[in-house]
Amino acid sequence: MKALSEILSVDLIVAVLGAGVAVLASVVYAARARALAREVERERERLRREAEQQKAELEARDRELKLQAKEEALRLRSKIEDELKQARREVETQKRRLDQREDALDHRKAELDARERDIERRERQVQEKENQLSQLATRLEEELQHVSSMTREQAREVLLARVAEELEADTAQLVRAAEERVRAEAQRKATEIIAEAIQRCAVEQTSETTVSVVALPSDEMKGRIIGREGRNIRTFEQLTGVDLIVDDTPEAVVISAFDPVRREIARVALEQLVSDGRIHPGRIEEVIERARRTVDERVKEAGEQAAFETGVSGLQPEVVKLLGKLQYRTSYGQNVLSHSIEVSHLAGMMAGEIGAKVAVARRAGLLHDIGKALDYERNGPHALLGADVARSRGENREVVHAIAAHHEDVPMESVEAWLIQAADAISASRPGARRETLEAYLKRLQELEELAAAFDGVERVFAIQAGREIRVLVRPDRIDDLGAHRLARAMAEQIEKQLDYPGQIRVTVIRETRAIEYAK
Repeated sequence: MKALSEILSVDLIVAVLGAGVAVLASVVYAARARALAREVERERERLRREAEQQKAELEARDRELKLQAKEEALRLRSKIEDELKQARREVETQKRRLDQREDALDHRKAELDARERDIERRERQVQEKENQLSQLATRLEEELQHVSSMTREQAREVLLARVAEELEADTAQLVRAAEERVRAEAQRKATEIIAEAIQRCAVEQTSETTVSVVALPSDEMKGRIIGREGRNIRTFEQLTGVDLIVDDTPEAVVISAFDPVRREIARVALEQLVSDGRIHPGRIEEVIERARRTVDERVKEAGEQAAFETGVSGLQPEVVKLLGKLQYRTSYGQNVLSHSIEVSHLAGMMAGEIGAKVAVARRAGLLHDIGKALDYERNGPHALLGADVARSRGENREVVHAIAAHHEDVPMESVEAWLIQAADAISASRPGARRETLEAYLKRLQELEELAAAFDGVERVFAIQAGREIRVLVRPDRIDDLGAHRLARAMAEQIEKQLDYPGQIRVTVIRETRAIEYAK
């Protein structure tokens, strides 16, 4: 029994424990379910907050995109408005030009109408005169028949001769008046064209010199340039072909040479040597060679820039190089390359106004002084030298002729040649374009005329072409044809000995024989 009671006690305890475990498990499960529910609720709240945050971010991004789109739209609108304003300005400018062209056409039409009315009036006057002459002829015929014993045929011949004389006089008067009007109109139109071309191509002018000055950091550098026993300066002068003048001028040396390209090479080389400080014969040779390459490149770039600026294309490389050399050439202080560019623009504008060949005028204007790049190397007028270069490099005949004729070394054969000569004179005569003063210029012309007039047999002397030519009229009874050639040669030699002048002077001796008789 005791054992049974113990067993029952154990069972009871087990049952109680089981019930307790079940209750405890239920409680634990319930607590865990509540905790899980709270965790789910927290996760749901977190997800809700994240969704709200993402929504806020999306709304902010949307506002930012809208703001950016608005700014971009405003920028595009401003750009479009600027482009529209520019287009309107261009349209207005074109409209003003068209209005000016229309006004000019109206003015021309009015002039033509006035001229047509004048012609009609003159035709009526001529018709009236013819009617009067017809009436006069009838009366004369009647009087002749009445007074004289001439036949009708004889009277007709006398009358027709008189009428023919009167008509010839009237016709000559009308033709002369018409010629005067045409000449005046041509003069006025030429003046307008030249004035407009000058105004459209107004440029500043700067005088340049024919020597180069190189600044030195100190006078001590002069001794280094000269070198021991003068070996450095001798090497420099031999390799560059210039004269290096080292005198008492403080902190400066002067480079002198007739060839402007050699002078520029020497200047660049000397500046590099002074900057480097290492001056000896080997170094001098190396720097001069490098400077020569540098200047060659500058010459090429200057020629290409000039061709681009004037719109001239298809030039041979040799012509471009010669054109670039003009950058270092001056004429009375005027830079020859700048002068050539200006002549090209002027000739092209005038050619466009009168209906000539604009491309030919621009090309010939740019190349008209190219012979000056060679006149240190070859003898002869620079116009003919330039024409030879252009001909040998494939330029067309019109361009070659305009180059050769711009100083009348050959007779003028085209309108473009006259335009080049006019543009050359316009560019050279601008105030400040050339350094020579009016007094010096007039004195040089006066000395030239006086020298030529001093020869025996000379009647009159004229200095023309800005002193580049003198024309001498001699007495035909004292100077024969062979003597005219000898006189020209003697004058040229005398000019070479006594006068200082740029370029060359052409001496033209004219011997004219006139036979005059009087009919009494």
